[in-house]
Amino acid sequence: MSDTTTTGTSQQPPEAAAPPPTKLPLPALLALATAVFVTSLTETLPAGLLPAMSRSLGATESATGQTVTVYAAGTFLTAIPLTAATAGWNRGRLLLTAMAGFAVANTVTALSSSYALTMTARFVAGVAAGLAWALLAGYARRLAPPDLEGKAIAIAMAGIPVALSLGVPAGTFLGTTLGWRTAFLAMTGLTVVLLAWIRLTVPDHPGRERAARTPMRHALRVPGVPAVLTVTLVFVLAHTILYAYIAPFLDDIGLGGSTDLILLVFGAASLLSIWAVGALVHRRLRGLTLAGTVLVAAAAILLALTGGSAAPVCVAAALWGLGWGGIPTLLQTAAGRAGGEQADSAQALLVTLWNVAMAGGGVAGGVLLHLSGPAALPWAVPLLLTPVLAVITASRAHGFPRP
Repeated sequence: MSDTTTTGTSQQPPEAAAPPPTKLPLPALLALATAVFVTSLTETLPAGLLPAMSRSLGATESATGQTVTVYAAGTFLTAIPLTAATAGWNRGRLLLTAMAGFAVANTVTALSSSYALTMTARFVAGVAAGLAWALLAGYARRLAPPDLEGKAIAIAMAGIPVALSLGVPAGTFLGTTLGWRTAFLAMTGLTVVLLAWIRLTVPDHPGRERAARTPMRHALRVPGVPAVLTVTLVFVLAHTILYAYIAPFLDDIGLGGSTDLILLVFGAASLLSIWAVGALVHRRLRGLTLAGTVLVAAAAILLALTGGSAAPVCVAAALWGLGWGGIPTLLQTAAGRAGGEQADSAQALLVTLWNVAMAGGGVAGGVLLHLSGPAALPWAVPLLLTPVLAVITASRAHGFPRP
């Protein structure tokens, strides 16, 4: 990046003056994927470290569990205003700032013995996540030639299932072996390496000139954007209701000891889904989104009907991963295409609703678990995904258009 970029408004020549890319810049895209990995793992890492964290902070496990909630709150409360406020910043500078926020927040979390300070650090991490998430998918699109934009987003979004299927177990093992603070310090070390990686491999892009900016709410008037946002909100809500409480569900059917294996199957299938979506999203966005919705609904029904046998549960986990793994790529791509000139605003709105849905799914799943027991959780998924199918099907011209 240019050292002359010291103000919010870019002084670089217009982006159109740069020659268009002709192939995928893998080092840069892998750096973005690692950034996605850091954001996802920072959010979910406390889940595997709650007992040790609660003892150190002098709080109950339920109170310490709110470190995940306050992270999500930081994201959805600030993604829209921060994206608007930084619209004129160079994209590379903005990405480095967001990732530096993770390094600071994870370091403070690792060193803190105060519950209040820890919660503040987690909120700051959520703010950094909101800034990063609104930026990353659009950045990946801008690094790729038009016919490879979907594949570029798929590579960047691969950090999500890797974090969930490998990062959380690895972080939990590290925290159990060397202490939970070591796990967060390891995240800081990874982020410092990532900052150098981004600086060396990710090309900078200018922000938007003030005259080209419009209020964030204008994106809601663009045909297709409301449909994509509706699908995002309801789909993520359905997924989170079951995923957040998969451990008590598996324990209820006698497979609590196989949770790690089942989540590994889910993660492996998610990676396969990301690869397939990356290869086909440019031509089959609508069909892939419909297929993903049907697969997740079918997986939930199979989980609801299983008698506790490991084999059908693993099949359901594989179907769930195949359906869900590519959904972040599909929805980010759909928002970017539908948004057009308002793509950054559409992405910020998507990030906000995604985190609202995650927080809402945690609350709704907890209420459902308390009132009806674990067996009710899978049935919520097809119930919510039915209107999702209807919205996708109806969005033939915009949002999820026919090929």
